[in-house]
Amino acid sequence: MMNQKICELPDGYEPSENEEFMNDRQREYFRRKLESWKQELIDGASELRESLAEDSETLIEDGDRASTETNLAYELRSKDRARKLVKKIDQALDRISNGTYGYCEETGEPISLGRLKARPVATLSIQAQERHERKEKEFNCD
Repeated sequence: MMNQKICELPDGYEPSENEEFMNDRQREYFRRKLESWKQELIDGASELRESLAEDSETLIEDGDRASTETNLAYELRSKDRARKLVKKIDQALDRISNGTYGYCEETGEPISLGRLKARPVATLSIQAQERHERKEKEFNCD
C-alpha cells in the first residue's frame, strides 16, 4: 500500500492539466471530495432511517396507504443506490491509497480530470466507457 501522505491544499484548489497527473495535491483533493460525498450519503441514510420509522408509524394511521407505500418503496430504492455508491466510493479511496486512482482499468491511461471531477468514482476513461456501453447495447439488442 502506498504511503498515505496528507498534504495541504491551498484554498480554492482545483486540479489542473498544467500539473503532474495524480500528484499529492490531486490525490488529496479527490480523497477529500470522496470522503465528503460518502459522509453526505451516510448522513442521508440516517435521515432516511428516521423517515422510514416515522412512515411505518404513519402507515397504520394513514388513510392513503397506497401513497405511503409508494413513497416507502422509492425511499428504499434510493437507500439501496446510496449503499452501492458508498461501496464505489470506498473502492475509489482504496485506489487512491494504492496509487491506481485516476487511471483507466481497461487501458491504464489517465482518466481526464474533468471526468474525475464530475464522476470521482469513475474507473474507465470516456473512450473506454463509450466502448463498454456500445458493446453492452449491441449485446442487449440481440
